Amino acid sequence: MAKPLPTCSELVGFNNAVAGHDGVLSDISGELFIKPCTPAEIAFYETSSALHPEFMSIMPTYLGTLALDENIPGAIENATSSLKSSAIIEKNVTKSDVLYTNKSAISGNDQPESKQPTIPSGIDQGIFGNRIKTNNAVVLDNISFGYRRPNILDVKLGVRLWADDAPEAKRIRFEKITAESTHKDLGFRIAGMRVWQGQGAKGEDIDEEGFKIYNKQYGRHLKPEDMISSFRCFIHNERAGVSEDLAKYVAKAFLDDVIEIQTQFEKHENRMFAASILFVYEGDGDALRSAIQKSRQLSPVTDKSEDNDHIKLNKICSVKLIDFAHAEWTPGQGPDENNLVGVRSVVKLLKEICAA
Repeated sequence: MAKPLPTCSELVGFNNAVAGHDGVLSDISGELFIKPCTPAEIAFYETSSALHPEFMSIMPTYLGTLALDENIPGAIENATSSLKSSAIIEKNVTKSDVLYTNKSAISGNDQPESKQPTIPSGIDQGIFGNRIKTNNAVVLDNISFGYRRPNILDVKLGVRLWADDAPEAKRIRFEKITAESTHKDLGFRIAGMRVWQGQGAKGEDIDEEGFKIYNKQYGRHLKPEDMISSFRCFIHNERAGVSEDLAKYVAKAFLDDVIEIQTQFEKHENRMFAASILFVYEGDGDALRSAIQKSRQLSPVTDKSEDNDHIKLNKICSVKLIDFAHAEWTPGQGPDENNLVGVRSVVKLLKEICAA
């Protein structure tokens, strides 16, 4: 049975973003990640879902699109099916419902480009921040849901960060970022991270939940030789109970997932700029050790047959490719070497951490 869909009044601000995702929303449970985006990003999700399921496996689970304007008529559709058929999962939608629509509804004439976005009633306008001007949002599974203390790292990929249609001023700005950061030599930089510091932790840059926040400026000033220590800072934290052996387990799991991301990039032909790899793991050492022990006790058969809700409550780590505002499929042009530079650098770095 499908999970009941949220109404506009039930949407809340999402507070786990670490790298500048203004206006991101969630449902009350925290299971959904609702990100305002352009039709181009929606098109990439839909095309990937329908035509490139292997590549889709390294992306967040795509649930559909959402109309943030409650006055737009429409129906709720399941966008995880192919583009040729969309299964309606909820009928009799009222105007106060969140509306899931397919790409044709988003790009149709009922939403002229000049129309200013409308924030649905019941949502505090302050939580939108400086979000992009759009009434459309992509709806994804929240990668950080199901953890007690989710530690999160956003790794921005690419040597070149600007898309072909970027204005000259943006190109100049992004070229400067590349030249002055690890993008130049490694093909990636740390765009942001948060690390739980243990119960009752206080101090500079530590939020009310005990997470130390590393903003985008942190990563821009790192040198290539700083990367191993920065990744270690993320995954090894004795103050939160994440011991060396737990950190090694997480690093190995991360490595396996990033190798899979590398494999998918090498097998497919697309281009994307300013995409990221998002790393999440359980930052509470006790919960992490418990989750690892439980995962070892579950046989493959048990894992598949058990209730998914139980599994979600014992998550160890997750790694996904995110941010597709400037992404497209490019048949005949070969793999995206611009992003592969960064992915291969991350693989090499994680191998060094695992071997230490």
